[in-house]
Amino acid sequence: MKSSIKGLGVLNRVMLLAFVGFCISCQFFQKDLKDHEYTTNWSEMALFITKNTPGNSPTYASRSLGYIGLTMYESVVHSDSTYASMAGQLDSLSSLPLPEPNQKYDWILSMNAAQAAIIKDMYQHTSDLNKAKIDSLEKALLEARSVNIQDPEITKRSVAYGRAVAHKIFEWSKTDGGHEGYLRNFDKKRVYPQKLGGWQPPLYSQSFSRSPLHPDWGKNRTFLIADHKIVAPKPIPFDSVPQSEYYQQFLAVYRQRNALTQQQKEAAVWWGDDPDETFTPPGHSYYIATLVVKKIKPSLIKSAETYARVGMGVADAFIDCWKWKYQFFTERPNTFIPKYIDKFWESFWPDPPFPAFPSGHAIQAAATATVLGNLYGNTITIVDDAHVGRKPDGLRNTEFKARTFNSLWEIADETARSRFYGGIHTPMDNDAGLQKGKEIGENINKLIWQKSLFHKGK
Repeated sequence: MKSSIKGLGVLNRVMLLAFVGFCISCQFFQKDLKDHEYTTNWSEMALFITKNTPGNSPTYASRSLGYIGLTMYESVVHSDSTYASMAGQLDSLSSLPLPEPNQKYDWILSMNAAQAAIIKDMYQHTSDLNKAKIDSLEKALLEARSVNIQDPEITKRSVAYGRAVAHKIFEWSKTDGGHEGYLRNFDKKRVYPQKLGGWQPPLYSQSFSRSPLHPDWGKNRTFLIADHKIVAPKPIPFDSVPQSEYYQQFLAVYRQRNALTQQQKEAAVWWGDDPDETFTPPGHSYYIATLVVKKIKPSLIKSAETYARVGMGVADAFIDCWKWKYQFFTERPNTFIPKYIDKFWESFWPDPPFPAFPSGHAIQAAATATVLGNLYGNTITIVDDAHVGRKPDGLRNTEFKARTFNSLWEIADETARSRFYGGIHTPMDNDAGLQKGKEIGENINKLIWQKSLFHKGK
């Protein structure tokens, strides 16, 4: 069965794996799964739920993946005495449940129970069918793992511990400002100041709403205090004079739109990650992490650390990015170019419903590349097949073909450039996003993940 699903797109694969959860006697779960395979099953389930839950947005998805990834790590961190909990290192997270001393735990079962609990907590508004899929996957993996556990008390204790960790993290999440953010995606009553170079609701939009998405998201608590204190980037001041630096930013977008190659069009569509159709840009980063885990096949604790770093990275990236978007409230090319360069111009990709500077795609992709590079080295070949199997984009005459990258930073760079190809971001938007995303990733890398490395002064 494993070989038969290899060629499917990620969403189809996840749907199939979720279905297998109902068929716990299937051969797929009878084999001895590797430790990292338990984590990737849950990452794929998290992405399936992210994509198939109402109120989907990149902001809320990033937050959810932050807590889901952290929960995975904390549910297994005590399996290795050299690793350190994030309790006491993250903003306002003073403590987490501890395992009972001198008692045996099966840490995969702890992780399994914790993931089921936190995904249902973060997506309480998902359908009953989706919740049943989460439950069935938990049960299938529980039974596959429990075959070789002789003492039922170990199973019971491990499951209870995982659920306790998930509960504590979820309760902490309620205080960050983003709880149930899907209920308030757009603020229709807010009045914004009019200014030269200010953002305007787009006519050519990928959203039904003409109100901006989550204008207060930047006020949310970041996972890291250091990420809250990052100095804001500085956009180029508005200037409509053709020789000005500001004008040249938009002229570059205009010229690129008129010279798009087929490969650039494919990149623009591939990285679009429209929340109405996909698991969103932060979900794509979580998927890249899954590809890395499948390729490297790390230990259970390092697999969980991977998802914690990436999850918190994209979560903090979106909080900081949204803080700066609404601080500067800058326009997109679809506003400037028709007014000052070509009144008939239209971008290749439709505008998202929020201000431009800095680029959200760029900042979260850079954070992801920075943390994954720290864990596994930047030079790694990845074949991104996230959208393989989707119908071709007939409007833009592009197909969804798997994309091959030879380094993690190459992925971040193309993610950023894809928005330039799409005509919805200027170079300054992308440059600032990549720079600040790298800072966020470096802050996460500086956390004490392994005590032994910390004591050695690394």
